[in-house]
Amino acid sequence: MLSGTRVVSFTHFLQGPSATQVLGDLGADVIKIEPPQGAFERGWSGPDAFVGGVSVFFLLANRNARSMVVDLKADEGRRVLRRLLDGADVLIESFRPGVMDRLGLGYEELRTTNPRLVYCSLSGYGSDGPYRDRPGQDVLVQSLSGLAAATGAEGGPPTPVGASVVDAHGAALGALGILAALHGRERTGEGTRVESNLLSAALDLQVEPFSYHLNGFRGERSPSGVSSRFYRAPYGVFATADGHLTISLTGTDVLAKVLDEPWFTGVAPADEYARREEVNERVAALLAERPTAYWIERFTEFRVWHAPVHDFDDVATDPQVRHNETILTIPHPQAGDVRVPAHPIRYGGERPGLRRVPPALGEHTREVLGELGYSPAAVDALVAGGAFGARS
Repeated sequence: MLSGTRVVSFTHFLQGPSATQVLGDLGADVIKIEPPQGAFERGWSGPDAFVGGVSVFFLLANRNARSMVVDLKADEGRRVLRRLLDGADVLIESFRPGVMDRLGLGYEELRTTNPRLVYCSLSGYGSDGPYRDRPGQDVLVQSLSGLAAATGAEGGPPTPVGASVVDAHGAALGALGILAALHGRERTGEGTRVESNLLSAALDLQVEPFSYHLNGFRGERSPSGVSSRFYRAPYGVFATADGHLTISLTGTDVLAKVLDEPWFTGVAPADEYARREEVNERVAALLAERPTAYWIERFTEFRVWHAPVHDFDDVATDPQVRHNETILTIPHPQAGDVRVPAHPIRYGGERPGLRRVPPALGEHTREVLGELGYSPAAVDALVAGGAFGARS
């Protein structure tokens, strides 16, 4: 759907590459601009996860892109980039605020020669304001945004979510903003600047509990460790005799039948929030007496919302995950077959496929320069001059 759309990416870490990967999956020509040493994510991976010497952190968010090595400190490099950007549809960058302006690649500068350019900036906290120069990283923003403080049991420490959910949501919002701007450009003929930041993304993730709080409703974390301060019981994860089971949003009248416990009939629907700890404690005691399979059968019979707690081994073999074809296998020339989550959306019943494996550093420098009209001899001269790097 984005075939013919050229995206020039100055991104690194996770938020930026994840956003550009969405566009690449949808058919855009994504050109990843990398420094001579390569983007950060090529040399780092959380648990030192490298397959055949290739970072899994790089492989998970850089498919369907081309790699072009440019020394942004070199005048010749920036001059050629201006030529590339004059014909681009989208620029997306995730440097700290002010860096692109200092390089002569800021929005106001570029729009003078390419008014149709959609210019997307991804940051930790926004392009201005008191936090603009702070390091923006997922777990830091989980702490600043209240997400960590809202998670976990009463009396326990603040608990960050066990995944980079803020990075992922910030990336999705950035991609959404770009698509909206491209759509608007079809009507106006002009591009615009799009901004997404991690702090806003983290608060957007918490739209329900934060809205309750902003309007005067105060909740406390539960001693039983349920995942929300604002839901009536039972809500959350409960231990069974051999595992754990999550229960969501059911009334005490139903619980009395499912758990065969008349005590629950004494809790009126209007009191289910105020007495949620009593309800949780009684549910916890009863579920611990029998195995998970027994309770799944009971909750299924009474149509109570529930789910077993899966680890990643369970998820990878889950029948619905398999049916949805959620896991993509990338046949990488160096790393071999690598499995990563696929594009999460279907269009007309089809999921976007793999057009390009995550590129080697500088794999497409010569190709892109050739598309800009440089002859092979001129490309050789640019590479030899040090402003550009190319895979030999």
